[in-house]
Amino acid sequence: MPPLRLVSSSGDQTFELPEGRPLVVGRGVASDIAIYDPTISRRHAELTVTPDGVLVKDLGSSNGTCINGARVEEGRLQPEDTLTFGKVTFRVTARTMPAGPIQRPAIAAEGLHGGKIVRQLVVSGGGPPGITSRDGPPAGQLKLAADRGEARQAMKLQMLLEVSRKLSAELDLERLLRTLVDTTFEIMSVDRVTVVLCNDETGELVPTIARSRSGDAQPVQIPRSIADKVLEERVAVVSQNAPADTRFRGQSILLQNVRSAMCSPLMDNADRVLGLLYVDNLTTTNTFTDEDLQFLVAFSGLAAVGIKNSRYAEQLRREATVRSNFERYFAPNVAADIAQQAEAIRQGGERRPTTVLFSDIRGFTAIAEGMGPDAIAQFLSEYFTEMVEVIFEHGGTLDKFIGDAIMALWGAPIAHTDDPDRAIRAALSMQRAVARLNERWASQGRPEIGVGIGINHGEVFAGNIGSHRRLEYTVLGDPVNIAARLCAEAAPGEILVSEQVLRVVRDQLSCEYLPEMALKGKAQVVQVYRLRELQPQRTSVTAAVPLRSPNR
Repeated sequence: MPPLRLVSSSGDQTFELPEGRPLVVGRGVASDIAIYDPTISRRHAELTVTPDGVLVKDLGSSNGTCINGARVEEGRLQPEDTLTFGKVTFRVTARTMPAGPIQRPAIAAEGLHGGKIVRQLVVSGGGPPGITSRDGPPAGQLKLAADRGEARQAMKLQMLLEVSRKLSAELDLERLLRTLVDTTFEIMSVDRVTVVLCNDETGELVPTIARSRSGDAQPVQIPRSIADKVLEERVAVVSQNAPADTRFRGQSILLQNVRSAMCSPLMDNADRVLGLLYVDNLTTTNTFTDEDLQFLVAFSGLAAVGIKNSRYAEQLRREATVRSNFERYFAPNVAADIAQQAEAIRQGGERRPTTVLFSDIRGFTAIAEGMGPDAIAQFLSEYFTEMVEVIFEHGGTLDKFIGDAIMALWGAPIAHTDDPDRAIRAALSMQRAVARLNERWASQGRPEIGVGIGINHGEVFAGNIGSHRRLEYTVLGDPVNIAARLCAEAAPGEILVSEQVLRVVRDQLSCEYLPEMALKGKAQVVQVYRLRELQPQRTSVTAAVPLRSPNR
């Protein structure tokens, strides 16, 4: 009879059926044919390949064993028959062999008896099966003083509780990983421990921490064949003799002298793989048991929770820092948006189109001469509060206060398609807010003010500027200088805008065409317009009106 194999109805599972010894089918990872389905018993059935077929024997399973749909206690299979364990169906097929003499691998016999068959356990972020199982033999690598029974189960639960306490108390990722490695050595007799994490952006595995029992911290690579299986199939695996394991044929296993190895995915509760936890022994085969693998899965689940919590804590710390820095410049909701966008502000800066607004109180020096320091501070505080609220309301960025002047931006660091229009609306709202302030102050017997505003648009350099002791987000460039000069020329209550602004606005504006203006520091004259209130239906550019000299 040609060699036989079991092939699942879905085609995703295949098991070779070697001749000459009984093969146990079951849900336990120690089974010869491990099938992880809730309808499968831990020791479900036994298969023995003979020259005239496959002898099937049910081992007292809960959901029975069927041949071609008929439930049996014992039976015999032939090629193309179907075999059902619980609700999982397989078909027996004959494996075609090449012509000529049969060449069997030299390690085949060792594989059958020396741990060549891979044990694996499906892992789910929702809770791995068998966390508290007591079915595994106590001769594994867990450091437990108790034998089988209630005492051993209680000790494992106590150990997991202590692990959870340690990992949940550490929110710094680097310290958490060191604790994870140290704890692994404390609870298991292994030679090496390695943790690799997945890069959030690329999904690639990044070596993170590795250590041997001797304290050697040199990088240890997880054998690629083992890592690929764990990642692709989301299973925890144990190999009792990795070099002889036909599923792990990578050169890295031989180069690293790996003998026995276990590896489990670090999965969060959304079944997302955060990384891998790998342990191995370099000198001894057949060291890890079913119980060891089950415990590693439970341990990895706790580690994954700790890693996710530490990453979340780091994200909160970063967002809090960004908010504390940028709430000085942006409305709180805008600052929160920036905090959640790691690339919202590029380190080092960039060139970007920006609308720049300057405003300045005309004649403030003369006003301040008749006021005490406290009165000046209260006066400016009330004024700045009103102006900043207007800027934030229109989505602008408060760049800085310069004495009694204000510099605001639209388009940096967060851009909108209508930034110039927002700046225009903000300027008009600022003048209306000044009028309301004057009414209140006049009723209190306090001096009234007039504010000049200048607006320009163009490409500027935007970024963090300053020294290592203090950095501030700002913009630099000729468009900034022109906006400042327009503000200096604006009379009380005036809003002067450049021709560059009118080219990019979408709103219908009412403005007056002014003579070309020679601004201080500029070799070329600049075309300037005096802005009036927005008109929803028309654009009006009147005849030239002489520019009044500002009252400073």
